[in-house]
Amino acid sequence: MADRPPDDDPVPVPPIRPDNDECCGGGCNPCIFDLYEEARERYEEALAAWRKRHPDRSSSDPAG
Repeated sequence: MADRPPDDDPVPVPPIRPDNDECCGGGCNPCIFDLYEEARERYEEALAAWRKRHPDRSSSDPAG
């Protein structure tokens, strides 16, 4: 069936937010938090796409 998502389509895993003390405070460009925000945006996009492929899964618990 063409509309069925593949069995090997795990839910995206969110990035881990760096601890506040992981930032050196030196004004790096990009900062570790900038990189985290970019990764978080990619995760949100991937999760939205995954949810479209798996409409039967719970929206409050993507893994469940």
